[in-house]
Amino acid sequence: MNTETGIEPVQKKIKLFDPYIGIEEEKAVTRVLHSGFWASGAGTGNVAKFEHAFNKFVGSRQCIAVNSGTAALHLALKLFDIRNKEVIIPSLSFVATAHAVLYNGGKPVFVDVDNETLCVDPDMIKKSISKKTQVILPVHFGGMPCNLTEIMSVCHENNINLVEDAAHASGASFNGKNIGQHGHAVCFSFHPVKNLAMPGGGAITLNGTKSSIFAKTLKESRWFGISDRHGPFYDVKSEGWNYYMNEFSAAIGIEQLKKLGVMNKIRKNIAKQYFNEINLEHKMPLDENCSYHLYWIRVKNRNKFIKKMTEYNIEVGIHYKPIHTMSYYNVRQNLPITKMIENELVSIPMHPNLTDSDISRVVKTVNEFS
Repeated sequence: MNTETGIEPVQKKIKLFDPYIGIEEEKAVTRVLHSGFWASGAGTGNVAKFEHAFNKFVGSRQCIAVNSGTAALHLALKLFDIRNKEVIIPSLSFVATAHAVLYNGGKPVFVDVDNETLCVDPDMIKKSISKKTQVILPVHFGGMPCNLTEIMSVCHENNINLVEDAAHASGASFNGKNIGQHGHAVCFSFHPVKNLAMPGGGAITLNGTKSSIFAKTLKESRWFGISDRHGPFYDVKSEGWNYYMNEFSAAIGIEQLKKLGVMNKIRKNIAKQYFNEINLEHKMPLDENCSYHLYWIRVKNRNKFIKKMTEYNIEVGIHYKPIHTMSYYNVRQNLPITKMIENELVSIPMHPNLTDSDISRVVKTVNEFS
């Protein structure tokens, strides 16, 4: 033991992410396994049940389940025909946010983030709008809700579509409404590390007058464009993909959704401890509306910090390297806040399986080596 810090250098590994599961998920998977009905592009069975349950939970008009958050982004953007058009996004996001724009023939326009929340800065959005802007795509970074009041106002004033990347935001809210009720299309991810975990999964919630039309289009797009199916007979009228959700994921998702409120409450309590006890100026703020998919801090010597955390068997991550700096994009652009935090940002363990001992150990180690 280090007598100065009271921290054991070799203890059990504390994971960065860890799904919160129980016997309910195990039974659900077993039922699907023995049913022999594991998947269907038509989206029946557990997939339809999950869509109904998630739509009711969010409070949206329609919900379409798919097999990943990336698939959700791809199909949602396709609804708005962004070919040769511009989509405004933050550079501080997972690369899927930008890739989905390219999949649809659009151009991502990168903008800076707010220094406190790391969500996209509405003022930077306003400055980046052009005649080619077709969609604004904010990211609820770490589960922290963006300033949707200002963003929606910008969309309305400029007749621009709002598609939200809510991959981190299952259970988050803004102005008394669940994330998923605001944008024309809102994209969720249900990867194993997410608040609502599945082996693989995603969803698009829809709002507005075109919701029913969009839902029909999405159901066809997620299954190779297949439409007008009657028994073994069907037609294909448009392009589509192999993006439908399987029954195992949906069955797990149904059980996870029942626990989401409890799991997010645990995450908020962990975030409160981190915020109150970690001795750093820059760390993720407290917000009751946040789902805390992750918890970020900013450190000055990141390489040294990560090395020390690893030595003490605490898993950390980097979320994210700015997209515009990656070799594939390589955009020369002045994003001062993104640039400032690029080499400081670190994610520390955040999941409902953390014990009080784990949290205390993370706090002590961070304070010692940050």
